[in-house]
Amino acid sequence: MKGWYKALEDLVWLTQLGLNMLLPLVMCLGGCWWAVSHWGWPMWVYLPAVLLGLAAGAQNFWVFVKERLDRSKKDKPRRTGFNSHL
Repeated sequence: MKGWYKALEDLVWLTQLGLNMLLPLVMCLGGCWWAVSHWGWPMWVYLPAVLLGLAAGAQNFWVFVKERLDRSKKDKPRRTGFNSHL
């Protein structure tokens, strides 16, 4: 049962990571599309929107991985030294 729980937990983490990376790009492109279609902004505005969305996704990836690594360091059992049996 513990193996299934670990597999499902990893699947949830992977899904969350994908959403954290994809959603900023989709939101930036959606906002750019809306601004171009409603306000008549030029089409070159898509380029900064893509760059901003990719940068936000990369930042989310960095924060997610750093948090995951910190959590895995806390979960590891520590070795007991010779003089620290108490």
